[in-house]
Amino acid sequence: MTIDQVLVKRREIATCRVAAAPFPTLAPGQVLVRVGDFALTSNNVTYAVAGERIGYWKFFPVDADWGLVPVWGFGEVIESMCDSLPVGARFWGFLPMASHVVMEPGRVSGRGFADAAPHRASLPPVYNQYALTNSDPVELAAVADARSLLFPLLTTSYLIADYLADNVMFGAQQVIIGSASSKTGFGTAHFLGALLDRPKTITGLTSAGNHAFTQGLGLYDRIVRYDEVANLDASVPTAYVDMSGDSTVLAALHRHFGANMKASIGVGVTHWDAPPLREPLPGATPSFFFAPTHIQKRDAQWGAGEMIRRATVANMAFVARLGDQLAITRRYGAQAVADAYRGLVAGTTPPSQGLILGFEAEVAA
Repeated sequence: MTIDQVLVKRREIATCRVAAAPFPTLAPGQVLVRVGDFALTSNNVTYAVAGERIGYWKFFPVDADWGLVPVWGFGEVIESMCDSLPVGARFWGFLPMASHVVMEPGRVSGRGFADAAPHRASLPPVYNQYALTNSDPVELAAVADARSLLFPLLTTSYLIADYLADNVMFGAQQVIIGSASSKTGFGTAHFLGALLDRPKTITGLTSAGNHAFTQGLGLYDRIVRYDEVANLDASVPTAYVDMSGDSTVLAALHRHFGANMKASIGVGVTHWDAPPLREPLPGATPSFFFAPTHIQKRDAQWGAGEMIRRATVANMAFVARLGDQLAITRRYGAQAVADAYRGLVAGTTPPSQGLILGFEAEVAA
């Protein structure tokens, strides 16, 4: 019996392959987890792009050339050498793009546990936390797909909006969101409206092909195509939230707004293959938004877990509002997972589609 994996080439993220690894022998304190349904979005492409810089390859290490991209989804303990997490325990959290994984539970409570594997000790704690789901309330169990597909992205959206609100918008009167059709993009638009009571203009920047979908969401004050940047009013103090990572668009916006570019916040890299910036830009210096850092700040101010609690409540309300605007597509099997990953990297997955994947189909209890 083997573990199925979809491995991604760490320095050539468009290259992936299906591989098999031997089943391990568990050490005391470890559990073997079957990875169930999980979501795959452009966020996972960002994990691959930033794998070396931020350390996403370190969560489920393979070797120096190939890695396992982390995903958000459900797991079930199928073998246990840990008394506090028995066989049959089900949970939700950060998992590898593989059929099984060995974990080392620590600090197990009625609500969840942390993976205390030594190699994860230096990694951001938020990714090491897992929520037990066997006794989920009905309202949370009912949105299981959205929990994997949207909650991680919408939590990032909520954090970005809170970060901007906390910094009084850096003096901006307008927020431009790049890759506005992305889930993190339109989630940010929604939460900016909610947290700031929409006193500013929220502009979505998108491609011609995604214009209709983005417009139909009804979350932006204005939708602008990438080739229309020059038509924007350059006198308006602006904050740019960059989900695309497209350096050409970033440079065009900075040059257009000049000193009126008050904040330039990088979040995602949907345009992961864009050339790197090679010259300083006018206006605010572009910086990367790392969600765990803002969580740690709010946890220190509000108490541990309060930031995520607020985001989860907001996420559930927003998912209910979205309704059926996202169509769920299910695919199972290692090759299907690999094909879905390649489609996301190539940019051929439409924004209206939500991918729920697995190495084997879930069996109803």
